Amino acid sequence: MISKSTDNQRHEHLFSELIKSCETFCDADELADIRKAYELALNAHGDSMAANGQLNVCHSLEIARSSTDDIGLGAVSIISALLHDIVNKTEVTLEQVRDEFGDTVAHLIEEYAKLSGLNTNRIEVNSVKFRNLFMTIVDDIRVILLKLAHRLHDMRTVNDLPIEKQELFVAETEHVYLPITHRLGLYKVKSELEERLMQYLHPDVFSEISNRITETEVKRTQFIKEFIKPIKKDLKEQGFDFEIKGRPKSIHSIWDKMKRQDVRFEEVYDLFAIRVITNSKPRAEKTDCWRVYSIVTNIYTPNPKRLRDWISTPKASGYESLHTTVQGHNKKWVEVQIRSRRMDEVAEKGQAAHWRYKGFDAGKDAQNWLEQVRDILENPEQIRFDQQQQKLKARQADKIFVFTPDGDLKELKQGATILDFAYEVHTKVGDQCNGARVNNRIVPIRYVLNNGDKVEIITSKNQKPKLDWLQFVQTTKAKNKIKRSIKEQKYHEAQEGNGILRRKLKNWKMQFNDEVIGHLVKHYKLSSALDLYSMIAFEKIDLNEIRQLLKDKDDPEKAREQELVP
Repeated sequence: MISKSTDNQRHEHLFSELIKSCETFCDADELADIRKAYELALNAHGDSMAANGQLNVCHSLEIARSSTDDIGLGAVSIISALLHDIVNKTEVTLEQVRDEFGDTVAHLIEEYAKLSGLNTNRIEVNSVKFRNLFMTIVDDIRVILLKLAHRLHDMRTVNDLPIEKQELFVAETEHVYLPITHRLGLYKVKSELEERLMQYLHPDVFSEISNRITETEVKRTQFIKEFIKPIKKDLKEQGFDFEIKGRPKSIHSIWDKMKRQDVRFEEVYDLFAIRVITNSKPRAEKTDCWRVYSIVTNIYTPNPKRLRDWISTPKASGYESLHTTVQGHNKKWVEVQIRSRRMDEVAEKGQAAHWRYKGFDAGKDAQNWLEQVRDILENPEQIRFDQQQQKLKARQADKIFVFTPDGDLKELKQGATILDFAYEVHTKVGDQCNGARVNNRIVPIRYVLNNGDKVEIITSKNQKPKLDWLQFVQTTKAKNKIKRSIKEQKYHEAQEGNGILRRKLKNWKMQFNDEVIGHLVKHYKLSSALDLYSMIAFEKIDLNEIRQLLKDKDDPEKAREQELVP
């Protein structure tokens, strides 16, 4: 039996850890209110025990800690978590809570109690009736997030609960809270819940994969250390402020791949994941991530088919990240995730991460999130639809990022070709572009580029801009440069033709003047003298024909005959 002094030490320790966590985003008044809520919960609950065998006050502290550390909620929600069951389990009334902490906290606790009061079982949890009832009760997204923090804590201690509660909590987690974490972008919580569910529902498979990961831990740690070493070196040389994390994929994601691809553990494509987090200024986030991508793929060969750009087209949940899979040492594939610090915060804790610093908009934020929760609960197949829509959005993105062989970043219009890229590098490179090597594969000038492509332009001195290039280039810059180059090219050709005609007329003892040139332009039905000179330069007009034409012009009889010709 646990002694009272041990219990005291535990809840004091839990409260101390909670305060440490809150000090990073709460002001002095908020910290004072959190302490007041803790003291109220402690005095009201006394030595009473929760269903999992721990003190009720410790149970409340654990949920409060989860609501801030795992979900990213702020002071009001933390206070509500500390007091979430105080009205149902103690003598404290809702009015007392309202007097001490205000209407919002009292409302959250009241709504939380209604949600907890739903009488559910395994069949009802997965029913349309339950999902509709669930959304009818809730009018503040924070209530759902507090309930989610509670379920996360329940799943961490699920084996300590009575069997009937175990089955209920597992069913609710699987059919209600897991889809919610997906839609709201709470991927860290989602990953943990998936593993907790797997551990409960498929313990043998979980243990087997877990043991395999543990067996390879020493080798894996060494591999990751060697893998990130050159990346760190190059990022430092480029002046990046960054952090790199290395880890194996989650047990559930590995199992999911094994089932989906019908392969054994050893055959899973990428067991490792590296995360590069940049401390970028807001305006430089996207560019910095692509620059990091260039550095990584300069060191390790990427699989172009495995590039996922959720920076240009974020997921419905707001998730932003750049994912690529590269081949490391010993031909092992490693997934590299690249994101900014802000993106990482949102990826870990969803949009709630912003509320701590910018405040919670009870109208806009609540309505937006509630609509997303309602959508996912009313349409469970929405998760698959989200994934399909994401692929479609990626194809419809208006910008792509590609690289020179030296790793310089170029931002181009979606649909841009090799020729667009060449003109982005330099006018002369564009004018002489004859093709390119894209990811070490030779492609023609019409090839359409994709995000993350590494492009080396192939030039030829004999190549010149052509009018048909204007039919397939996408960028205004390329079009303007092609037009200018063709115009300049035509001007140089015209100068050459002009010189040829002058010399011939001199040899023929004929005059070179505006009247003569105008006569020739009219005869050949051309737009300008420039066109005449160009055709002469390209030998498209027979000079002997010009000589005869000018002779006939000076002969009145011949001139009349020409005028009569229809």
